[in-house]
Amino acid sequence: MRSSSSSTHKGLFIAGIAALTIALPARPADAFCGFYVGGAGADMFADATQVVMMRQGTTTVLTMQNRYDGPLSSFAMIVPIPEVLQKEQVKTLEPEIFKKVDTLTSPRLVEYWEQDPCRPPIEDDARNFAPSAPGSTQNSGGGVTVEAKFAVGEYEIVVLSTNESTALENWLKANNYAIPAGASSYLAPYVQGGSYFFAAKVDVKKVKFVDGRAVLSPLRFHYDSKDFKLPVRLGMINSQGKQDLIVYLLGENQRYELQNYPNITIPTNIEVANEVRDDFGAFYRKLFAETVRQNPKAAVTEYSWASSSCDPCPGPVRLTASDVATLGADVIEQQSGTQPGSSWRNWVITRIHMRYSKDEVGEDLVFRKAPPIVGGREIKVNGKLEKGSSPSQSNNFQARYIIRHRWTGTIGCFTPQYGTWGGDPKNAGSGPSVSSALSPNSTGASVGNDPAAGPALENLVREEVTELKIKPLLSSGGCSIGGNDALIIPTLALVVGLVVFGSVRRRRRQRR
Repeated sequence: MRSSSSSTHKGLFIAGIAALTIALPARPADAFCGFYVGGAGADMFADATQVVMMRQGTTTVLTMQNRYDGPLSSFAMIVPIPEVLQKEQVKTLEPEIFKKVDTLTSPRLVEYWEQDPCRPPIEDDARNFAPSAPGSTQNSGGGVTVEAKFAVGEYEIVVLSTNESTALENWLKANNYAIPAGASSYLAPYVQGGSYFFAAKVDVKKVKFVDGRAVLSPLRFHYDSKDFKLPVRLGMINSQGKQDLIVYLLGENQRYELQNYPNITIPTNIEVANEVRDDFGAFYRKLFAETVRQNPKAAVTEYSWASSSCDPCPGPVRLTASDVATLGADVIEQQSGTQPGSSWRNWVITRIHMRYSKDEVGEDLVFRKAPPIVGGREIKVNGKLEKGSSPSQSNNFQARYIIRHRWTGTIGCFTPQYGTWGGDPKNAGSGPSVSSALSPNSTGASVGNDPAAGPALENLVREEVTELKIKPLLSSGGCSIGGNDALIIPTLALVVGLVVFGSVRRRRRQRR
């Protein structure tokens, strides 16, 4: 959906960091200035930028997914970096790796059926809980220097340095980077901070096309820096509305959070209406929109779990040793002198989601180490399903939402035990149903990406979302994880029948 003003030149916010694109028509105010950017999650949050960052010591490996609509001759990307990169520090990846990471960490919808309350008790098999790993050159005039120049995959890359933002803007324009007017004011903080600038163009002859659409490879590069941060201010150069950023952070036995912005976890383990299955994405967009409305500028953690594990798993998407190496462990292990693949099970992947406007971004994102948390599992605490996030020895937190089917069959015992959940009793041997984590990425025909459209959250939840003070308009029958009011009638009928039977027997004895 593009504006009719095709002559407007717009910038690009690629992969959550400073990136510029040229000669693209404008999109609506809530878009990324001309096209979609992101991986598999971009359908749920249509303009979401996605970045994977791996950190060990002072080494950062950063991977950007470049999903691009527009003339390839106009594509360009500019990223502030702390050091001069050489060719061996930059590589392209296959796009599938982003889809896998997104699928693994996406919110999930699960479905459970209450088991026969009169069946013999079974030993707790710790279902729905899989613990994570134990705690785990040349000058080019105007004061700009070309520090390095090379090609990687379909990208032509230069690394620039300068001590003057105006000179950098002039150099970019002189070399056919048709950047927006006034770019120097956005470049200035990075120039003053001593950053170098990683600039990439596309060699059209090397681009792959799928169904007539260009598919650009994700770009991965690594560098050494005492600060673990993501520069986002330059990416707001042409922002006219809200932008979504999803950052996947990989640390060895380590979760991360923001140091300079508020941190919260998404409300999780919420029972939802059966109709949520029709468009899980619409429900989750509403929940996220309300979460950030009540917590402006917050960094929302949606997932933190060992990358080699998941429960429930949205398909066979655990990251393998090869996947972890692809995302940067090969660099980490080479620099530390450890055996390749020896640490792959120890990496924790944390998904942080932010939504902000130009006026709300005052600083680049700075990350810090954070203690482990749990939440979003089918685990009872004091007889009730755990809610929110809690401190733990290992990371097992996920955004999980539940459809529950309560027992409606006959009650054939005196002391029914409610609250045991599993697969559909009509399908013997089946386990609990897990909707794929891709399901939130379906925008739906009617709701699309507008969180205000469709039913309100109060109509979609079946229990209170305490963090947001949202109460359901239609409850699940007043039953908790340990009970079921829907079964009061058949149970009372059984009790009344026994009482009546007993009184009849007493009368018969008295007559005798």
